Amino acid sequence: MQVRVLGCSGGIGARARTTSFLVDHDILLDAGTGVEDLSVEELAAIDHVFLTHSHLDHIAALPLLVDSVGGLRSRPLVVHALPETILALKTHIFNWVIWPDFTEIPHYERPWMVFEPIGIDSTVELAGRWVRSLPANHTVPALGFHIFNERAALVFSGDTGPNDEFWRIVNSVENLRYLIIETAFPNRDQDLAVTSRHLYPIQLGQELEKLKREPQVLVTHLKPSDRKVIERELDAWAGRFAPRVLERGDVFEL
Repeated sequence: MQVRVLGCSGGIGARARTTSFLVDHDILLDAGTGVEDLSVEELAAIDHVFLTHSHLDHIAALPLLVDSVGGLRSRPLVVHALPETILALKTHIFNWVIWPDFTEIPHYERPWMVFEPIGIDSTVELAGRWVRSLPANHTVPALGFHIFNERAALVFSGDTGPNDEFWRIVNSVENLRYLIIETAFPNRDQDLAVTSRHLYPIQLGQELEKLKREPQVLVTHLKPSDRKVIERELDAWAGRFAPRVLERGDVFEL
């Protein structure tokens, strides 16, 4: 199983793309602006999208993805998300005002997209690969994901603040090879980070003290305007795991 980083930035700008990961050729974790760099053929090959939550930087490309390749596909794109996330998408995006409702196009019996509700600790098996939903602590209902096969596992925190339940589950994961965890703000903006339920470098270091496994730790979702500051602070505060900042285009094998 291969995981390709399409986008891992907390904003946009030259070469900055928001959160999305392509698992093999057919599964997306989040649908941020990184999806837009895929070819039409690559877009048409995506069968499943797993969403952490409803915020724009994680769903921005989904409406255009469905519109661009729905007619090329023989079956609908399946979007897996919390019921609250699905309701937000139906209410605010696929509402015939911002964008058409592709659960009804071209016909409600033959839609280009379907929603599949999942809860915390749901597991979906897709041809020898498993996607398990994990708890996240964010300003809207949100998830992280545990992606694994018979050989290895990767955990993605999604957008989250401190979360003891997340670490309890992560510490039970066998063969954990990679942990992708967010740190959105520099230390000077810790009040904003707390309010918006994101991590900052001092807090990341505190959270990583709860980790009992030995994965490679990769940091995502840095605000582009403060990236260099956050990188320096990660070096100073992130502890023994020496996390590396994730880069668009990184590829991980499981």
